[in-house]
Formats: sequence, C-alpha cells, structure tokens
Amino acid sequence: KGGIIAISLREGDELVKVKLTPGFLNFILASHKGKAIKFSEKEVRPMGRNASGVLGMRLNKGDFIVGMEVAVEQGDLLTLTTNGYGKRSPVSDYRLIGRGGKGVINIKTNERNGGVVEIKTVLDHDEVIIMSKQGVIIRVAVKGISEISRNTQGVRIMKLKEKDKVTTVARVIAED
Repeated sequence: KGGIIAISLREGDELVKVKLTPGFLNFILASHKGKAIKFSEKEVRPMGRNASGVLGMRLNKGDFIVGMEVAVEQGDLLTLTTNGYGKRSPVSDYRLIGRGGKGVINIKTNERNGGVVEIKTVLDHDEVIIMSKQGVIIRVAVKGISEISRNTQGVRIMKLKEKDKVTTVARVIAED
C-alpha cells in the first residue's frame, strides 16, 4: 500500500518473475502452451521504473507466460506440465533469437501432458521439489529426469491422483 510503482501493468497482465542481472545474460521465457524463446537481455533497453517494459514473446490467443530463467549454457531447461510430465533439454538446444518472436517448441502440450506449469534451469547434481494442488510433495534428483530434445512430450515425473494437478516446482541446489 505504501510502496512505490516498480512497473506499470496493463489490465489483465501480471508479473511472473523478477531477476537482478548484470545486463549481459541470456534468458528463456516459456509459455503455458509449450513454446519458449531465448534472447539476450542486451535487447531490453533500460527504462524508468514506472514503464511497462518491452515485448518478450509474442503469444497465441489463450496462451500466457509461465516462467523466465537465465539461460545457463552448461545447464538444462527443466519443463514440467500440469499432469505430472516433464523433461530436461540442454539450454544449448534453444537457439538465440530476437525478443518479441513466437519462439520454438519447448514441449508438446496435449491432453496427456496438460499445459506447462513451470520451467527451471537445472544442473545434473540438483534436485527439484514438485507440489500438487492436493498437497502431495515429491523430491526428485534431476539426474533421474530424462534428458531429451525440446520437441517432445516428455515422461511422467509425478504420478497424480484423479483431478490433481502439479502447481509448483522448486529447485534444490546441491550442497558441495
């Protein structure tokens, strides 16, 4: 209530993620209907704090952004869907294209998979915690999730009860 305006949002828009960056990283944006775009943050010009920003990804009707991650080239992009399916794809499989484009297929979404819930940049020694709408939580080693190309449906990661859906994914960074 007493804060300052950090970004101006249009009606119907919402803020998905915020990252503090040095100004030279690459990012991946992913949509609910299975598209992703990788672009350089150098393409996003600095603006005042009450500006509404620039277009990151052009979306089809009914689609929306589910996540943004730093494109760590030696890592994988973990994509999870509402019905408990997902996969890892090397970040290097996503070509660097200009922001504002339609993107490329990240995962095939359909009745079996459901839509994309979240993306995470992960390394082999990380783990993820996945939570469902009904409160079921599992912890999975990233190594145990299949690494496959981006234009595929993925594999079952979490078995869900009828009418349950995946809601949240958190990365657990391995301790050395």
